[in-house]
Amino acid sequence: MKKKTATILAVLSVVVVVGYFVATGMIKNIESNLAQLADLPVLNVDLSKIKDGTYAGNYMVFPVSAEVEVTVENHKITGIEIIKHTHGQGATAEIIPAKVVENQTLEVDTVSGATYSSKVILKAIENALLSASE
Repeated sequence: MKKKTATILAVLSVVVVVGYFVATGMIKNIESNLAQLADLPVLNVDLSKIKDGTYAGNYMVFPVSAEVEVTVENHKITGIEIIKHTHGQGATAEIIPAKVVENQTLEVDTVSGATYSSKVILKAIENALLSASE
């Protein structure tokens, strides 16, 4: 019985150690992704080259992602709908589309405390507009 208990404890110890290293690696990967996102530039797309229509765009940097639909009429952004936003604590960034529509530019300030979600939403909008100009 002692031998069986020792084997079980050894296996559990190995599982815990392996789990620790896997979790640490995942956390470092997420932190690295998010750090790169903070410095990622958002291009300001020339709206004069965009035809009327509704364009879909998405962007993802694990663990944050966004899908949007951008409507353009007469070379102006008339609406942006967030179709999906996986954000953790970045829900406050969902104000970004309204700022873009109001200012008619992607050069808007990110939301404090939701920088990563703000950038992901802006990149999704950028991708929608870039797909429209192709």
